[in-house]
Amino acid sequence: MSEHDIIDGCLIVTQAKTKRPLRISIAGKLAELMARIRARKATHKIVTAGLLTNTNSKRLTPAVLRNHFDEARKKAAAAHPEMADAIVAFHFYDLRAKAAADTGEQRGDQAASDLLGHGNVKTTQRHYLRRGKIVDSTK
Repeated sequence: MSEHDIIDGCLIVTQAKTKRPLRISIAGKLAELMARIRARKATHKIVTAGLLTNTNSKRLTPAVLRNHFDEARKKAAAAHPEMADAIVAFHFYDLRAKAAADTGEQRGDQAASDLLGHGNVKTTQRHYLRRGKIVDSTK
């Protein structure tokens, strides 16, 4: 993603499968992250519009992001041996399901479906919303 993907306060993401654009409002934690990115880039001579850059101000490639993620996962497993199996089993694509589940719990299944760019809520429910509903106890 690059700074060119930010239009009218939204991050424009094109869905890989359907090629449909999705506008993610830059607010809350995402706005804080964008501010941190801009502040960091302001301290360097930046040669790319990419949002994620390395220490040499070059755009981070998918391979580099994968390597960083794998290294962070190894460090987390070493730091928390009681959770090592779960940490090692966690994959980058699991973040999509987590985002859908968290959004579904906070704002409903339709919001989760919209976040993932699905045309049908049933698709989101079948493939991503696996936690089950939260219900109150009887007493």
